[in-house]
Amino acid sequence: MLAIDRATVQFHSPGGPAVRAVDGVSLEVPAGQFVVVIGTNGSGKSTLLGSIAGTVQLASGSIRLAGHDITRWSQHARARLIGRVFQDPRAGTAGSLTVLENIAVAACRGRMAGLGWATSRGLRDEAAARLARIVPGLESRLDQPIGSMSGGQRQIVTLVMATWHRPELLLLDEHTAALDPAAADRVVQASNSLIREHALTALMVTHSLAQAASLGDRLILIHRGRIELDVQGPAKRRLTADDLADRFDRLRRADQLDDAAARTLADLYV
Repeated sequence: MLAIDRATVQFHSPGGPAVRAVDGVSLEVPAGQFVVVIGTNGSGKSTLLGSIAGTVQLASGSIRLAGHDITRWSQHARARLIGRVFQDPRAGTAGSLTVLENIAVAACRGRMAGLGWATSRGLRDEAAARLARIVPGLESRLDQPIGSMSGGQRQIVTLVMATWHRPELLLLDEHTAALDPAAADRVVQASNSLIREHALTALMVTHSLAQAASLGDRLILIHRGRIELDVQGPAKRRLTADDLADRFDRLRRADQLDDAAARTLADLYV
């Protein structure tokens, strides 16, 4: 289980006030639940994922994962429990290494073994089998440098690497945003397949309302650093992309009214 308790992240701009990118968020995600996270630009959704992964430090609050209080753990320490796939297909892989060598690095994590074991016939067969289950034909490219692959293919290999040891939590941070629509669809389907196959606990940030409506067991909408919508079960299954678009429009209109009121107050005190 992932348990976030009153998490707050603040950023300070030179000469300006502190901005709360994550504002007192509390959230519990049971083991095996697939959560889709959406929000407008600057809403705090990626900052929230960064605070879980350890790339962003909390100003206050706590984070527990699989029974461990990881609030003060380093990013490296958290990587033993967390798999992560980024927006940039080049992140998390070494372009000059082959597909198999990249997978070997992931497979060796936490093992007292050298590259000889990692490139053994056993691992090659296992890597080929896992790739073939997701994208038939991709297993034939184990000896190809991963840097020569398309962005979509590279993201699928990264997904296999991130889930190799069945992490306690999988974080997908807009991992299809840099891909063309066809490649994005393949990566999304691969993600869903791996999450379901391994019964993973997963948080996926996306800008796609179609993905948000069709994927996952639960949907969370973050706005101005706070959770504005949290639906699961039958309510989640009834959601459509149009429903979410309407919700975004209402939030934008409310923001415009808030900004207009703030400007009026400022003018009154000039």
